[in-house]
Amino acid sequence: MRNRRMFVLMIVFILFVAVMGFTIGDRKKLTWPENFALDTSGFFQQWLYRPAGYVSGLVHDLSHMREVYKENEQLRIAAAAYARDSIKYNSMETKLKTLEEELKFTERQKSLDNYNYLIAQVVAVSTDPYDETIRINLGSKDGIKLNMVVVTNKGLVGLVTRVDPFFSSVMPITKLNVNSIDTKLIAATVFGKESESFGIVDNYDAETGKLSMSKISEHDPIKKGDTIITSGKGNVFPRGIVIGTVDSTQVGDFGLTYTATITPAADFNHLTEVFVVQTPDLGDTGDISP
Repeated sequence: MRNRRMFVLMIVFILFVAVMGFTIGDRKKLTWPENFALDTSGFFQQWLYRPAGYVSGLVHDLSHMREVYKENEQLRIAAAAYARDSIKYNSMETKLKTLEEELKFTERQKSLDNYNYLIAQVVAVSTDPYDETIRINLGSKDGIKLNMVVVTNKGLVGLVTRVDPFFSSVMPITKLNVNSIDTKLIAATVFGKESESFGIVDNYDAETGKLSMSKISEHDPIKKGDTIITSGKGNVFPRGIVIGTVDSTQVGDFGLTYTATITPAADFNHLTEVFVVQTPDLGDTGDISP
């Protein structure tokens, strides 16, 4: 038994020496044990590497997808913030332009007459055909009184006809006519020709959306394209407020006077902000003759 073990050890040693001899020889070619070992390890390696590569790639893709998701979430938040800020900016820009126009309007009017202008928000517009009034958010607590004139930066809107502590009602000039409020007719003239022109804005045509100016003298220089303003006569409507633009002139009743068709300057369909005009002396009625 002992001799057999010795014999096996000798055989193993001889084989080891033979293998070493093969390896010590020409290294340009691999020995068959090396080829066998490499082929065997390569075969098992490819079957082990592919699943490992798939798993590694999957883990990497999942990690990358998580990063992409986070980036997309941040981009969505940034896009939402940009949209919000863009809307806010556009709103502020529009408001700024409106305020700039209104400031120019008030400064221009102040250079003509010593009026004070109170800016008000339109909170409601009545659709009742028998009571078409405009509701504003200024009242007696703000110094508003009956018969104060209301305007926009474009032109005349109407008169204050009711005053509450915090709100007031305004009757637009489209309702100030001979059949309703005959003491509130608008004495008017032509801008730049105040000493030569005079008439009464006394009616509104709902179908055409035009105002009518009557009692115009045959010698009046009024013509198409002229800007019609309040003349200040009658002590109701302050002088110099734009009413509208002349569209055409016609011969009036009996051929003694002329009438004119006027396009209102104020846009009554898009009233959001208006001005209440405070004058030093406000009368309720007066003589409106030239």
